[in-house]
Amino acid sequence: MISPSSSLAFSSGVLQQLADDALGHARAKGASAAEVEVSESCGLSVTVRRGEVDTIEYNRDKGLSVGIYLGQRWGCASTSDFSARALRETVEAALSIARFTAEDPCAGLPEKEELATGEFPDLDLFHPWNLTTEEAIVLARRCEEAAFAADKRIQNSEGGSLSSQQGQFVLANSQGFLGGYPSSRHYLSCSVIAGKGERMQRDYWYSTHRKPDALETPEAIGQQAARRAVARLGAKKIAAGSFPVLFEAPLASGLLGHFVHAASGSPLYHKASFLIDQLGKTIFPDFFTLSERPHLPTALASANFDNEGVRTREREVVQNGILQGYFLNVYSARKLNLKTTANAGGNHNLFLRPGAQDLKSLLRQMGRGLLATELLGHGINYVTGDYSRGAAGFWIEDGEIAHPVEEITIAGNLRDMFRNLQAIGNDIDTRSPRQTGSWLISEMTIGS
Repeated sequence: MISPSSSLAFSSGVLQQLADDALGHARAKGASAAEVEVSESCGLSVTVRRGEVDTIEYNRDKGLSVGIYLGQRWGCASTSDFSARALRETVEAALSIARFTAEDPCAGLPEKEELATGEFPDLDLFHPWNLTTEEAIVLARRCEEAAFAADKRIQNSEGGSLSSQQGQFVLANSQGFLGGYPSSRHYLSCSVIAGKGERMQRDYWYSTHRKPDALETPEAIGQQAARRAVARLGAKKIAAGSFPVLFEAPLASGLLGHFVHAASGSPLYHKASFLIDQLGKTIFPDFFTLSERPHLPTALASANFDNEGVRTREREVVQNGILQGYFLNVYSARKLNLKTTANAGGNHNLFLRPGAQDLKSLLRQMGRGLLATELLGHGINYVTGDYSRGAAGFWIEDGEIAHPVEEITIAGNLRDMFRNLQAIGNDIDTRSPRQTGSWLISEMTIGS
């Protein structure tokens, strides 16, 4: 049940009734199957820049979407109006769309045995923050003040920001599935600028969690943003060549994201992924084991079921370097003649087994090369795996930071980068639903 202190406007019972009404009207109008999602969300976001309030935003949204099947023809419509008339009109609009679509042999609800049933464990995802606007401004201001106080070379700020969001949803279908829950997510960040004129450097830090009291303190966030910005002062370009690259943990999480995309249903059945037909094959070194853990309490990507109501399960996506499974919803699984992996809506909590070394040890192992701490642009071709990004970070000599670098590019191929992964750090970035330590890749092309 939703806490009485929550700012959400509806009880879960009201959302369930709306879903049931929509399904009932769909049946009455001749739908062979239907699915409904009803949701609401609200939140507060503030940004303070140089001590002054820059933005204050309140958001409150609600919506109902319905998918209708007429055999294997499908239509979808949505509304933000919860009135009985709007509900009926939305169902009828989806029906009208379905009548004019072509039949698709892969269309349809999940099989009944795939759906989550019974009592759902409480994953502890809902922790509303009863925060006034004034209190939010104070916290954002404390972030920024801590950054300015940390080092006199911090000359400017892009702001301290706080966002607190909460919501709930109910998902139901004509197979008898009904489920839903409330959730929350809170975010505190700071972005500052060190130096002056052409020598300015910017960096940031943030913390995010379901529980407000689990966020890093505003002072810790501001101080870390300041340290990162100051460390980049005096950045230089470097000569082009082929060198090892160490991706700092937050960037390594992005590399995991590229893997997830390439291993997901739509790119695979559209023949737009370099991981086509790679199940059971070695794509990473044997120390690489990636686990999906959907049922962790308070985690950012926990769920008892996916966006289609399919029950989630723990699994090893990659084990000892071998690809064990893709990320599939019901439709993409049917297109590929496979079973859904309960990933409608994306991956759940991913954990890459860490190595034994911290970041300093990885630098010593690399010896000479690039520590990448920022990436720019989106130069990724998922069909071929070709990878090219703008980058900034630090040049490493004899296992130690020699100087910061900027305005460079790094290039390679994701297939080769995965295969040439030399080590994974134990410096895990816990702020992401894809948790990993830093990645040391043996060789990439660096350009200036």
